[in-house]
Amino acid sequence: MSVTVVEPYSPRLHVLHVDDDPLNLRVVSDILQAFGHVGRQAPSGMAALEQLGARIFDVVLLDIHMPGMSGIEVLGRLRASVGPERRTPVIALTADTLTRTRQDYLGLGFQDLVTKPILVSRLRESLIRVTAAPTVAERRRSA
Repeated sequence: MSVTVVEPYSPRLHVLHVDDDPLNLRVVSDILQAFGHVGRQAPSGMAALEQLGARIFDVVLLDIHMPGMSGIEVLGRLRASVGPERRTPVIALTADTLTRTRQDYLGLGFQDLVTKPILVSRLRESLIRVTAAPTVAERRRSA
């Protein structure tokens, strides 16, 4: 699958995408690349936490329903960590629109929600929204 974006926006973001589905990882990777971003992938919550402890990301795209450790558990562990990664903006990704609302996810500590199947325009808007916050620029300066 090839995704073409006419006008990618800046700045170039370093994005960690966490999902247990290889197809979802590939699709989002293509979208991020089309936007001009640097994407890394993690197939599980534990792999995500390892990567978050090793490098600074501007934003995390986090699947909610994963085996072993849910996205909500990953977010809890991330926020409880002691390094700068604890302040990384996290966007929840889920196909489950019946169990929780967007407000529920925001109340849990996510900065935004993008539902699956992922629409390019919604992902783009969400990335712009959550990375416009001053914390992203502050984290880059302190890294």
